Amino acid sequence: MTGTLEGRIAVVTGATFGVGRGLASSLAQSGARVFVTGRSAQEGVPGDSKITGIRCDHRQDEQVAAAFALVAKEAGAIDILVNNVWGGYEQMMEDGVFTWSKPFWEQPLWRWDAMFHAGVRAHYHASQLAARSMVTRRRGLIVNISFWAAQKHVGNVAYGVSKAATDKMTADMATELRPYGVTVVSLYPGLVRTEKVM
Repeated sequence: MTGTLEGRIAVVTGATFGVGRGLASSLAQSGARVFVTGRSAQEGVPGDSKITGIRCDHRQDEQVAAAFALVAKEAGAIDILVNNVWGGYEQMMEDGVFTWSKPFWEQPLWRWDAMFHAGVRAHYHASQLAARSMVTRRRGLIVNISFWAAQKHVGNVAYGVSKAATDKMTADMATELRPYGVTVVSLYPGLVRTEKVM
């Protein structure tokens, strides 16, 4: 499969660690030039000349716009966007208590906000920016990383609702982009042995 994406430009959001980093590496191995974003992304090209880091907090609209403008300047149009950035996983412990699996009435409210702002909204904004050039060129792929928590209760209510929102957003984007030759899909990687999981 090496070289099948030769000449393609990909952006993977939230790709500093874990699933995003693995996806970016696979895209680069398949020949794509890859731009990775994240709050702790190393600026520039870290070892692999096909992967370029852009430090970007996806909760800050101006940073997102600047990141996509940089990709356009350096590489032109985006062929593949993988929305992997997500919020709400931080601070699993509060006052010595593991809150992730608490019922919704005991959940910290910030977790809902984080999952929607640094998750669903971040995917929406990045997709807007990438879709503009995809529509013009009548081709492209947008992948929204989701999870089967969208289908059944896993973890907590905020997590399930935000993943369901991601899937609904994906389906509606796919409907609107289909006439322009752009594909939008949700991808469920399942449980992955990432740094945070371990």
